[in-house]
Amino acid sequence: MSLNPEALARAAALWGPFTRVLLAEVKGSAPREAGAEMLVWPDRLEGTIGGGALEWRALAAARAGFEGVEKLALGPGLGQCCGGAVTLVYERLDAAAVAAMRGPVRLSPLAGAGPMPAAVARLAGRAPRGPRLIGGWLAEPVAPAPLPVWVWGAGHVGRALVSVLAPLPQFALTWVDFDAARFGAVPPGVRQLVAADPAGLVPLAPPDAQHLVVTHAHALDLALCHAILQHGFSRLGLIGSASKAARFASRLAVLGHGSAEIARITCPIGAPDLGKHPQAIAVGVVAALLKGTG
Repeated sequence: MSLNPEALARAAALWGPFTRVLLAEVKGSAPREAGAEMLVWPDRLEGTIGGGALEWRALAAARAGFEGVEKLALGPGLGQCCGGAVTLVYERLDAAAVAAMRGPVRLSPLAGAGPMPAAVARLAGRAPRGPRLIGGWLAEPVAPAPLPVWVWGAGHVGRALVSVLAPLPQFALTWVDFDAARFGAVPPGVRQLVAADPAGLVPLAPPDAQHLVVTHAHALDLALCHAILQHGFSRLGLIGSASKAARFASRLAVLGHGSAEIARITCPIGAPDLGKHPQAIAVGVVAALLKGTG
């Protein structure tokens, strides 16, 4: 897992300075992998390092103002069934500290660290696969900019998609509908756009965006597909069925799109074996996005 400065900056902007608790090293069995993190404020928590006694202990330490490194055995020390050991790094961050983070690797001295070791300096040009602690210094790969994902439609499926996508730091969400009342609660960090003609907003999307078209009306779905095909995109998924895909292919061809362009539309979206419940569709779609298959 990689450090995500954009997600940290958003958290600092929304709720102020926080303590970041990083699972820096894992030996043996543990509830989360190295690189997992949680952000702690006096009255809220974001993220998880695995729950249970480990997380409760780390949460208490963070709220007590602890900064530095803590090594814990999960079995005898905490009564967790995992038999491994973990190293946690606690650091206090604010907007200025996050703004100073740059990629592809962050090299940060921890409390009491001496001069940068040569082994750390050698990582400056090549990021490690995950966090590494070397001589009191923390080296972390910095995540690339999040992938832009545009969700078109705030109905049942649109809301399910956003609820699953929003917590994932590798995606930057834009959510579009024609009526502000349809959104309900918009998760933090999700950009909300409202327009009487949503297709008119397509030019605002970056050309590498991934689009999920899940509106309430076939006519609007078609208008959006037509506009997105003209604009350029990374991936385009459309809610529907095989018969809808065939009808749209014919209509888009009449509108001047070639067969190769039209074939880039994934319809239906989701995993058919999971069913058609909105949340099941969302799980299938997001799993595909995480795997990079569209």
